[in-house]
Order: sequence, then structure tokens, then C-alpha cells
Amino acid sequence: MEEIINSVSYFAWLILLLTLWTIPWKGVALWKSARRGEKWWFVMLLLVNTVGLLEILYIFVFSKKKITENEKK
Repeated sequence: MEEIINSVSYFAWLILLLTLWTIPWKGVALWKSARRGEKWWFVMLLLVNTVGLLEILYIFVFSKKKITENEKK
């Protein structure tokens, strides 16, 4: 019986840690996609839970701002 309680407690801590890891990444990624007007990214980031992996990729890879001619000068 104690093993079941310990495994449930371990699982609860794991879920808590994963949630605390995911929420900030998801928040930043959703904010960036909303500011950029990327509706499909927003919906995908909102619905798909990848424990922060998709969000991190979006923030550092897919949301890179393209440099325009005016910014080069």
C-alpha cells in the first residue's frame, strides 16, 4: 500500500514540476504569436502540449523577425 502512495506522490510532484516548466514557455510563445498576428501558431501552441519543446522552438527559431530594408540602413 505504501508503494502505491509513494508512486502517486512521485507522479504528483512530476506533474507539478512539468507544469511549472511549461507555463512560462507557453506564455511567452503565445504572447509572441499573438503580437505577430500568427493565428495558426497561436492555436497550435495553445492546444498542443509538448512540455515546452514546441514553445521553445517557436520562440527561438520560428518567430525570428525578418530584417527589412529600412532596418538595414
